[in-house]
Amino acid sequence: AAFLTVQEGCDKFCAFCVVPYTRGAEVSRPVERILSEARDLVERGVREITLLGQNVNGWHGGEGGFGALIRALADIPGLDRIRYTTSHPNDMADDLIEAHRDIPQLMPYLHLPVQSGSDRILKAMNRKHTAEQYLRLIDRIRAARPDILLTSDFIVGFPGETDQDHQDTLRLVREVGFGTAFSFKYSPRPGTPAFDRPEVEGAVADARLQELQALLTQQQQAVQRSMVGRTVQVLFEKPGREAGQMVGKSDYLHPVFVAAPNVQVGDLRAVRILSSQRNSLEGVLV
Repeated sequence: AAFLTVQEGCDKFCAFCVVPYTRGAEVSRPVERILSEARDLVERGVREITLLGQNVNGWHGGEGGFGALIRALADIPGLDRIRYTTSHPNDMADDLIEAHRDIPQLMPYLHLPVQSGSDRILKAMNRKHTAEQYLRLIDRIRAARPDILLTSDFIVGFPGETDQDHQDTLRLVREVGFGTAFSFKYSPRPGTPAFDRPEVEGAVADARLQELQALLTQQQQAVQRSMVGRTVQVLFEKPGREAGQMVGKSDYLHPVFVAAPNVQVGDLRAVRILSSQRNSLEGVLV
């Protein structure tokens, strides 16, 4: 597996984020340069490429947008898997959603940060979308790819957040059902619009974060348990913790441990999942 940067910078200006000030405006690398580097990676044995960008699905370095780039990459012989991160809800265009439906190399995994479930806080964050718009977007994505695993980012204790705002976030989490998520307590960044706003009391923010993380952990464990008995494709990356064991990533980006002494790094093999651990799965070669 390898990473390939396709876009840098961001024009969104979220109130909590320094990226537009430190990385500058969005710049997309030309499509032919990306395709050339991807072909070179595949020739050197890479089977999975993750496209990188601060706002990766806002890429505009070629005709047709990000969805067209993924389709072009899928035409490269030997490139078995395509992923991308990190994306913005406002740039999930129809062609990209259709790519999730049409392109088997595009893995059934999407990291789509929402940050909050409260419209009032989303507006204060300058996210330019509402909770309802995010939920309806998730509906469209799942209609295109029903088995997709969704992950997200959340900021707890953003300035002005109330108990009701926090409950709105929990409600959104329950409605979506995430495979995993990254959640953080708000931390002021000098130079951002939110830097001088009054902060939520630390103990209150801590308690809210613990409640949110407990719910997200329940969802993660439920998704992992649902994998038991299923057969997934695993790209093996390195030896595991025990002799003769290998570990790789499933289609859904779960770490999978397998007793497979004859498997090599770079092998892509079918694995039946036998059990779920705290943050990983265990399986057997099919």
